[in-house]
Amino acid sequence: MTSVDNMKFPDTRARVSDYLRIARLDHVTKHVFIIPGIVLALLLRPEHAELSFLPLLIGFLSAIALASANYVINEWLDREFDKYHPEKSQRAAVQKVLSGSIVYAEYAVLVVVGLGLAWMLNSTFFVIAVLFLVSGVTYNVKPLRTKDVVFGDVLTESINNPLRLMLGWAMVDPSSLPPISVLLSYWFGGAFLMNAKRLAEFRDIVADQGQELLGLYRRSFRYYTERRLLVASLLYALFSSFFLAVFLIKYKVEYVLVFPVLSFLFAEYFVLALKENSVARKPEHLFKARRMMVLVALMIVLFIFASVVDIPLLGTLTDQHFIEIPVREEIQ
Repeated sequence: MTSVDNMKFPDTRARVSDYLRIARLDHVTKHVFIIPGIVLALLLRPEHAELSFLPLLIGFLSAIALASANYVINEWLDREFDKYHPEKSQRAAVQKVLSGSIVYAEYAVLVVVGLGLAWMLNSTFFVIAVLFLVSGVTYNVKPLRTKDVVFGDVLTESINNPLRLMLGWAMVDPSSLPPISVLLSYWFGGAFLMNAKRLAEFRDIVADQGQELLGLYRRSFRYYTERRLLVASLLYALFSSFFLAVFLIKYKVEYVLVFPVLSFLFAEYFVLALKENSVARKPEHLFKARRMMVLVALMIVLFIFASVVDIPLLGTLTDQHFIEIPVREEIQ
């Protein structure tokens, strides 16, 4: 027996658990972004919205299946690029030899389950579900593959945020869609989160291994600089805040009480993104950031308070007012 015969090679044969891993069911926490859509529909459209357990269950199961379908195609098509990423190189599609036929069959099953449940719910939810899948295809599949486009990667990935908001809204009110102002705020808020994630990746990976390696992982990183990512984060935060302010004042002025805490939330997330080995690189683990979770809890409390309380004094914010200054009469 030769020395080669005695060597132990890693077992790269994929198991059932590896095919489950690429569906990333552990990312289910991201569906928390659906909940504000449910709450807003109940608050803003009480005469049309109806809260029922079964539609909510079907809706969340559909969203989970659709998101997992997007993750499956993402991990499969990115396997040749993820090997250059220090963390994503540990993914099943990189570490194991997966069967393309099984991967596409898994994708198809998740799509059928997701769309089937969506169709059971209502037509509005179904259309949004289709758009959610289209978003995953345009982000991952050539020739579009928008994840390789500078800044286009952030804007197309974060569009899943307003889509999730609409999914939540459609669960309880399929007869309408959320206001465009809150959808745009949600979109740019998501862009801020995704851009902050890239900023954290850029700072950590470039410092350790250089930008050339990062460019092999994702083509868009060949053109990013820390300054560009910092400026983009500021821009997305401003856009999100602007459209949110429009929504708050237009639909219930008491919601402005939430705005200061939300501003601190943006700032806290930005601080996290600038830390070494930041949790911002893995948004599904944000629940571990205690100070941020405290701010989220405070924001929820203020939002509930503002939803049930009327403060007439705040109505002056929507009217025109000028600070009058006494003027001495001119000498004739």
